[in-house]
Amino acid sequence: MSSPLIEGLRNVALNVPDLAQAETFYTNAWNLQVSERQGGALYLRGTGRDPYLLVLHQGEAIAQLRSVTLRARSEAALGVIAQKAVAAGGTVIAPLGDLDEPAGGRGVTLRDRQGRLFQIVHGDAVREDAGQQKDRPVRLAHVVLNSCAPNDTCAFLEEALAFTLADLTVRIAFMNCNTDHHTVGVAIANNNALNHIAFLMPDGDSLMRGAGRMRDAGYPIQWGPGRHGPGDNLFNYFIDPFGIPIEYTAEVQQIDESYKPRGPEDWKWPPGRIDQWGISAPPTTALKEAQERIHFIS
Repeated sequence: MSSPLIEGLRNVALNVPDLAQAETFYTNAWNLQVSERQGGALYLRGTGRDPYLLVLHQGEAIAQLRSVTLRARSEAALGVIAQKAVAAGGTVIAPLGDLDEPAGGRGVTLRDRQGRLFQIVHGDAVREDAGQQKDRPVRLAHVVLNSCAPNDTCAFLEEALAFTLADLTVRIAFMNCNTDHHTVGVAIANNNALNHIAFLMPDGDSLMRGAGRMRDAGYPIQWGPGRHGPGDNLFNYFIDPFGIPIEYTAEVQQIDESYKPRGPEDWKWPPGRIDQWGISAPPTTALKEAQERIHFIS
């Protein structure tokens, strides 16, 4: 089911109200590492090959989503993507060119039909993989974006970026581009906010140790622990100091061309259950509110 154009998710960029506080939280509590500082922005990495997973900029009182960065499979794919994005009703905000950021490479920036910003890169400098380390995120697993026009959003991902639908529930379309079950989720909503950013942990033990560390730092689990249906992944959800919904996940299902997509009728839980295990309480009210709060910059 892999996209011929997109290799995977590299990073998410955000504006935050307090860059110093963000650095403290994401290095001490969330356990990322400072990769670079450039132009007033903070670049944070995990233990994997991606040069950074989060790019944080000083912003106003309310956090904002700047862009979602995906890595193209080739430089030639960048030009194809730009053409397909326009044909799909999107806009090229920054044409293909060299990128002025620490990892370099070349890229193109697009807006989809609802105004979401996607940066597509290739040739960026990757890091040496530090190997799996207990209690530290490896890479981004996925990002889920709310959409008040989910069919339109999915169509753009399919037409411009060659994503395919892996599974559909009554709430989320799980969009696939590589062996991970999903890389971008499109949540059916009455808004176009950021639903959450998921960070892949090495294993279930690391996921739970991370939850313990977060609790010690004053950030309780907002949903979890549990195991999702589509994607079969373990989860614990949290809210960062600025109201950004974030997830530790592990054991993401790996799929290939033989995987058969399923629909809402296939993903129904018994009464009282919201995941495979049936032990997690529903998402907190605070998490649900956070999942409608962070919007893309205009």
